[in-house]
Amino acid sequence: MNNFENKRQNRIDRYNELAQKSESKSDDAYKKAKKESSMIPFGQPILVGHHSEKRHRNHLKRIDGVFEKSFKEQEKADYYRNKAEAAQNNTAIFSDDPDAIQKLKDKIASLEQSQSEMKRINKEFRQNKGDITKVDFDQKLLREIKSNVQSWHKVPFPTYALSNNNANIRRLKQRLKRLERMASDTPTEVEKNGVRIVENVQENRCQIFFPGIPDESIRKFLKSHGFRWSRYNGCWQRHRSATATHFANEVLKLIEKEGS
Repeated sequence: MNNFENKRQNRIDRYNELAQKSESKSDDAYKKAKKESSMIPFGQPILVGHHSEKRHRNHLKRIDGVFEKSFKEQEKADYYRNKAEAAQNNTAIFSDDPDAIQKLKDKIASLEQSQSEMKRINKEFRQNKGDITKVDFDQKLLREIKSNVQSWHKVPFPTYALSNNNANIRRLKQRLKRLERMASDTPTEVEKNGVRIVENVQENRCQIFFPGIPDESIRKFLKSHGFRWSRYNGCWQRHRSATATHFANEVLKLIEKEGS
């Protein structure tokens, strides 16, 4: 497991841990509220004007507050569970992944194979005058096509299916070239007035390291131009690009201007 996968798994584990903590807090609050409720006899009304009225109302208010806390903690738990599940099920290929180039190559090869297979199936379908039983292809795919028979035009895979798949292949090939070009870049580092700008090729990040906490004006500038604080790396960073490098250098100019 590479560093990217480690960070991804750590993020999933962190979401699950936060969800578990919130679920525990929700359960504790719910039990407390139930216990508080049991102290009031079932159906006991508020005795208006009685010396117990204020205490009774405060007790009910306290119970409502604890129930509300339980519900909010459960909502937080659901939120973090969903975040963990989304991260776990995300099969997108990220540029930060050191294995992204190989994964893109594998995906392109798979799509190209699908393109060839769809063309072959369409050809056999035409040659056999629409008799699908004489077409040689995977049984699972056969069941899918049969279930969608009403949506056919003239062949199992219409022109738009082939066009969309081909467009994805072109898009991924362009991205592959871009990643290969970026992977061949050399890491660079510039330092001025104690501030370091690092072109981190391995993590695909433009990083800015400050000797301390930068001024609020600098932080606002960083946030407005896509930089975010990374507690993991101890720096402000965003994805590498010519734009990122430009704004990183603008930060140096701002610091120099404010210091003059």
